[in-house]
Amino acid sequence: MVYPLLPAFVTGQLGGGALALGVLDGAAELTSSAIKVVSGRLADRRGWRAPLILGGYAIAVLVRPLIAVAGSAWQVIGLRVGDRVGKGLRTPARDALIAAAAPPEVRGRAFGFHRAADHFGAVLGSVAAWYLLERGLAVRDVIGWSALPGVLAFVVLAVLLRGTTVASGPSRTPSEGEATADAVGRIFWAPVLVLAALTFFRVPEALLLLRLQDLGVAVPAVPLVWAALHVVRSASSYPGGWISDRLGPRATVAAGGLLFAAVAAGLGGPLSAAGAVTTFLMLGPVAGLTESAERALVARLAPVRTGRGFGLYHALIGVTALPAGLAFGALYQEAGGSAALRASAAALIAVVALWLAVTTIQTRTQR
Repeated sequence: MVYPLLPAFVTGQLGGGALALGVLDGAAELTSSAIKVVSGRLADRRGWRAPLILGGYAIAVLVRPLIAVAGSAWQVIGLRVGDRVGKGLRTPARDALIAAAAPPEVRGRAFGFHRAADHFGAVLGSVAAWYLLERGLAVRDVIGWSALPGVLAFVVLAVLLRGTTVASGPSRTPSEGEATADAVGRIFWAPVLVLAALTFFRVPEALLLLRLQDLGVAVPAVPLVWAALHVVRSASSYPGGWISDRLGPRATVAAGGLLFAAVAAGLGGPLSAAGAVTTFLMLGPVAGLTESAERALVARLAPVRTGRGFGLYHALIGVTALPAGLAFGALYQEAGGSAALRASAAALIAVVALWLAVTTIQTRTQR
């Protein structure tokens, strides 16, 4: 309900610019990344997963509605940072829980199912935001109303986690053929660093939403477009996990990176509003190809200290967010959205080439 309204809220009512939006995403993810290093290690301790997950979601439920009373763009940035504290606490524990519950041969589909459900929640929230705006509520009021579904979701989560055995910590016996030691050195860090580079060169989603507005998409329609994107993401997440299980996560991630580059290049062109929306929706299969595959790869690299592995992975991804947000926000503000998006596309193609090279080198080394 909240996120698709932030570009219009920050740049319209609060007078911020593209740079403020870039900082909004970047500072929030940087904060989250620092916390994930610690929370990932804690998630490997017995009895810590459920409290970390619940505490992380509780912070989000409490902080997000407060954005409604913000009086400046920098206050929104501060509250968004607070929200991401919760994300930093919950994410490694949540992903470790999923990895523990799923055998490695279906792990891509397990993460795909989770991502599909997560995106479906974003669909419901975006539609709710659009409905309230159409009923005449102000943007601030819609953000305030987000507290209601947040509280309901937290209560459901608390009840379900009480009956989940794997929420207490690592306890699953490795299946036949599954690695029993974490990858170390360049075997772990090379692919994780390339995943971080793929994230760095993606234009932040807040700027992509701003680009839609620049290309003629009306502000009240943006939540609907955001909802439609998550419909596509939800529908493609499980098939993306299946592809990861069949082809391997490395090739699946590479395909997702190339598709994002194509979308960025397309949005950098002179599109109509309808064309911009159609191109934007192609970000859905990008998530389907990358999100599940990246998590399945990290779980494979860190089968023992899985929480630590996910903490390091998510932390490194988050560290790239602030410089990426600053760079693309400044480029967008100074040279325009077209230049920012085309720069993103060119850089992503280069990183995918590097990713394929790393894969080839590691395969030869393992042989």
